[in-house]
Amino acid sequence: MSNLLWQKPGVEVEAGIQRFLAGDDVVLDREFFLFDIRASAVHAQGLHIIGLLDDDELAGLLRELDVLAADFASGRFVLDDRFEDGHSAIESRLTERLGDAGRKIHTGRSRNDQVLVATRLWLRERLDELAGVCREVAGIALERAAAEQGIAMPGYTHMQRAVVSSCGMWWAGWAEAYIDNAVRARDTRAWVDANPLGTAAGYGVNLPLARDHATQALGFGRMQVAATYAQLSRGKFELAAIDALGSALLDLRRLAWDLSLFTSAEFGFVSLPAQYTTGSSIMPNKRNPDVVELMRASYASVAAARCEIEQLLSLPSGYHRDLQFSKGAVVHAFGRGLAALRLLPNLLRNLEWRPQAMQAALEPSMYATDLAVDLARQGVPFREAYRQAADPASWASSDPAASLAARVSPGAGGDLRLECLRERLCVLGSAVGICRDRSES
Repeated sequence: MSNLLWQKPGVEVEAGIQRFLAGDDVVLDREFFLFDIRASAVHAQGLHIIGLLDDDELAGLLRELDVLAADFASGRFVLDDRFEDGHSAIESRLTERLGDAGRKIHTGRSRNDQVLVATRLWLRERLDELAGVCREVAGIALERAAAEQGIAMPGYTHMQRAVVSSCGMWWAGWAEAYIDNAVRARDTRAWVDANPLGTAAGYGVNLPLARDHATQALGFGRMQVAATYAQLSRGKFELAAIDALGSALLDLRRLAWDLSLFTSAEFGFVSLPAQYTTGSSIMPNKRNPDVVELMRASYASVAAARCEIEQLLSLPSGYHRDLQFSKGAVVHAFGRGLAALRLLPNLLRNLEWRPQAMQAALEPSMYATDLAVDLARQGVPFREAYRQAADPASWASSDPAASLAARVSPGAGGDLRLECLRERLCVLGSAVGICRDRSES
């Protein structure tokens, strides 16, 4: 690594110290590099607007930034340890190709607002993907809830058989969960959608920077106004994005737990698609639900990232180098979290129920609650009805379909209210055609 942007004459930079300072920034910046290039082009346009770049200089900068983006995307340019980070790589390339015009690109900005704007642009895309996959999962769950609402299955509390439930109720629960997760991702995206470019190191500069132009050109919903808040927000907006991701992954963890249990021989309720299982290295008889188990584990990376960033934020106002470590945490959280979520839609489309096994797991005690409510409806005080229904002598084999049909409280088996969930999903915009199908019916 040579030609450090900040190196002072006569000061030798010790290699070990510099390696520690740079960390894995140059590797992590590969995630943000195209966004940094895009923001650099808009910054150059802003410098042209206020008269600090002439027409030829702007044209050269925009041309070379386009070439750099294409070279990076194709692999012709590699962001590696020749550079301290992505920001210095951009400036180095422009200076090499354009001379003084390249040296002008950093006028009025800091690496602080560079990383802030690139991170926000990157997170907007990740949150869009998160919202999209949550909508897709919700749509699949709604379709299957409608198709399978009559398939009875045991409902559990405390991991004990409790009442008769249905596949429709199971699916409806995940549908509403992922609608909520999509809403949270969308709302977080709107909150993150603020432009920090032009705040420099957190105190502005003595130039009339074209911040309104940058906000519009980069497609931000608003400008982050206070220069000091741009630095105060670092870590905070990453935490908000991680929380939105974590919401979806917490639900994935619980869903994966269900599938882990339901695919076991002791339950035998579900058959997974073969491609979602693996074999044992020693036991020829085994097919293991490894994908489901790693889905279940993925929240750990999100929780770790959240903890790491939260611990970094024990800081006074202004920029501090501690915040460099927030970059790896957010990249790793979204990398692993979205990788797990991307696999979920096809898993849910293709898993198969085993109705006979679920029917066999229904036992007379699971109708006791129905009996207690029936007695209460006939005028028996509920506590007396509860006592009578607790007597095993009152239990008898019953019809799970009748039990589900009689469960008419809104959201229960006899009144799933799937239309309400469809309406919410359609407002969000569905990726699975459920809104189109509904409008055509």
